[in-house]
Amino acid sequence: MQKKLVVFLTLLLVVSVFSVVGAQEEVKSPDTFTYVTIGDQSTLDPHFAYDTGSSELIYQVYETLIDYEGESVQDFVPLLSTEVPSQENGLVSEDGTEYTFIIREGVEFSNGNALTPEDVKYSFLRGMVSDRSGGPIWMLYEPLFGAGFAGLSDVTADVVGVEDPKQLTDEQAEEVLAALDEKITIDGNEVTFHLAAPYPPFLNIVAKGASWGSILDKEWSIEQGAWDGTAAEIADAHDPVKEEDPLFDKMMGTGPFILTEWVNGDNVVFRRNDNYWREPANFKTAIIRNVDEWSTRKLMLLRGDADMIYAPTQYRAQVESEEGVTVTTGIPVLQNMNMIFNWDITTEGNNYIGSGEMDGEGIPSDFFEDEDVRKAFSYSFNYQAFLEQVRMGEAIQLRGPIVDPLLGYDENSDVYSLDLEKAEEHFRNAFGGELWETGFTMDLVYNSGNDPRKTAADMLKSYIERINPKFNINVRGVQWSTYLDASVRGTLPASFGGWLADFPDPHNFVQPFLDSAGYYAGRRGDTYKEWAAESGIDDLISEGISTTDPERREEIYKELQQMSIDHAIDLWIDQPTGSNTRRTWVEGWYPNAMRPGVDFYSMDKVAE
Repeated sequence: MQKKLVVFLTLLLVVSVFSVVGAQEEVKSPDTFTYVTIGDQSTLDPHFAYDTGSSELIYQVYETLIDYEGESVQDFVPLLSTEVPSQENGLVSEDGTEYTFIIREGVEFSNGNALTPEDVKYSFLRGMVSDRSGGPIWMLYEPLFGAGFAGLSDVTADVVGVEDPKQLTDEQAEEVLAALDEKITIDGNEVTFHLAAPYPPFLNIVAKGASWGSILDKEWSIEQGAWDGTAAEIADAHDPVKEEDPLFDKMMGTGPFILTEWVNGDNVVFRRNDNYWREPANFKTAIIRNVDEWSTRKLMLLRGDADMIYAPTQYRAQVESEEGVTVTTGIPVLQNMNMIFNWDITTEGNNYIGSGEMDGEGIPSDFFEDEDVRKAFSYSFNYQAFLEQVRMGEAIQLRGPIVDPLLGYDENSDVYSLDLEKAEEHFRNAFGGELWETGFTMDLVYNSGNDPRKTAADMLKSYIERINPKFNINVRGVQWSTYLDASVRGTLPASFGGWLADFPDPHNFVQPFLDSAGYYAGRRGDTYKEWAAESGIDDLISEGISTTDPERREEIYKELQQMSIDHAIDLWIDQPTGSNTRRTWVEGWYPNAMRPGVDFYSMDKVAE
């Protein structure tokens, strides 16, 4: 009897062991995909969004006319358009100035409304009318109206001589709307864009991944309080305040998922759109969770509570050898990281600049207008240590805003290196020697959870404070939305920036970083904008996008790269390669340099 009991217990133990192993191999929550990352989102409005956090949400719900094919950033496939326009199929004119899209029939928004060509036209016009300050809509204005046109104010100034669209009279607004209206026309089921001149990257601008190309439900949008399509409402709809924007916290798209919950800074929940015009998504629910602490993200991955996580390079070794975890490295990324110097700091209500004076207890508003200060900071950063210890060798040092392998990138061009003697020389020269004598106090701010940015800030603090004991830098972490808002308002004395390409062309890096009308010009203030115009930077950028001579384009972009270094416009840090960390049961994931984060629709969870 005792022998039988021992045999029974032995068999029970074996069965139990195999049961545990089997349980470990089973897919956890097969109908739900959970992605755990850092940071929050700024907005859900595709015409306001200009950050990857917001764009990642928009990507799941809204769709565009065309999409990228797999991992390619140059080849396209149809989406809400039935064909990709080309000269071969007759949908691009011979002179390259007209692009026609045939709108797919039988597609519905998730509320049941049918997609129409009118929705497509409205979506782009609404984007151009709203055109928030510092937003992405310059990418529509430039090809449609020509180089030098970066927003609605340029059109109103050109058409009716009014620089502020909010000051338009009803009659002037009618003229402006007519000018916008003729750029996008409808003929039956076809929508045609009329460009001012040939613009090679135009298809990239309207492809998926670019939130500003999202197609809205016109009827639904107007019901929410968005622009009603009339000239009379242009002034009120232009440049909205983020939280007052009617589409700030709601979405209605044709995509595979429907937003059900957005608790900013905590989690986002989507449910599957069961009436999606293509095959339904594999998951009933998709979740994006914000968890700043690496240890928590790691534990969630190992337990199977997270299917995919954000894993910084310096921590990745902690999980890449774990059973059930897959890590993909060396992913090509058209992205850079730099620190933007604010040449004209907003001082009112600013708690990042101490006293706001040159008295040792703060910094004045023009602190970074002084080129010696910018160069001193640039010589106070240990680029090689950052690349080796933070990026683990999986990055290259920037040589200006343009990244490898785009036109104008030169691996032999000048760069800064850590040189505290040169840094001291420039600090001594700054403000005619006054800065060296009085010292300064300021905050360097980063978005919480972004460890590479925190390390970069700590590095600057360490080296700069050892140059002169009167130099004081406080490193502070804040939530992403707070960080982004402070950057846009101009209260951060310096802000870390990253640029994931809107489209794979050098223009998409020099325009936002260097042009006086570019995105980051707003973070540097009016002083920089005036300098960029006077120094010839604006003219070079305009010539670069308008010329069809590749040799001349290369000359221009190399010159712009060199100017960005010579004048230390920003502190240019690195171009990282990407990685992805996920459970082995995740299938269908693929990299694409133009996608703003995860694509829930492409993936599935399959037991090994």
